[in-house]
Amino acid sequence: MSAALTAARKRLLLDSVGVWVSIIIVGTIFGFTARQASLSLVETSGLSAILFAGAAQFAVVGLLAGGASWAVVVVMVWLLNARHMLYAASIAPHTARLPRSVRARIAFLLTDEAFALTSAHIARLGRIDLPGAWYAGLSVFVPWNLATIAGWVAGAALPDPATIGLDVVFPATMAGIALSLVRDAAAARALAFGSITAIAAALLIDPRAAVLIGGLLGPLAGMIGAPRTGARR
Repeated sequence: MSAALTAARKRLLLDSVGVWVSIIIVGTIFGFTARQASLSLVETSGLSAILFAGAAQFAVVGLLAGGASWAVVVVMVWLLNARHMLYAASIAPHTARLPRSVRARIAFLLTDEAFALTSAHIARLGRIDLPGAWYAGLSVFVPWNLATIAGWVAGAALPDPATIGLDVVFPATMAGIALSLVRDAAAARALAFGSITAIAAALLIDPRAAVLIGGLLGPLAGMIGAPRTGARR
């Protein structure tokens, strides 16, 4: 093993330790929130193990608690997770020679945090390091799922969330996730317009339609006025 590879893997390990803190906190909150929404431990763990996408999982819990149809849930999950296709496309040139089955498994683990770890690791080495890519993905997947279970189990020992102020956990967490995804003016525009239309829909139409309407109109607002690739300056 070269010195450069050893140094890069050590840096990857250090970077992942910082990520664990947020993963454990948010994963525990998700488990607790899912329990309060009357999801069983199997259902809650299934969301974390199969869907494995923080923002989408919180959205699913909120939609199911509000009585939304499965069609609405599927559409919202697709919208929230569409950015993951960009993550996969970003590292695709570095994984072209890997077997398709390996690429598919790495893509499944490519969450926001895993992408940040993997892309930084690739940038340091100038190529894909398969053990490093596996580590980046599993270092998110394992603690997220363990934290989900811990949060669900811990929820049994807590009183009614409203009595201790924890009824705001879900909306506060979703707001934090949304803000963390804002990287440019287009994203800010999408967040602002989506939030306004969702609140208006909840007040004027039906709370169950709020997430779908905001989720559809927000991205459209973000695309309006966004610079086109190849446009003249």
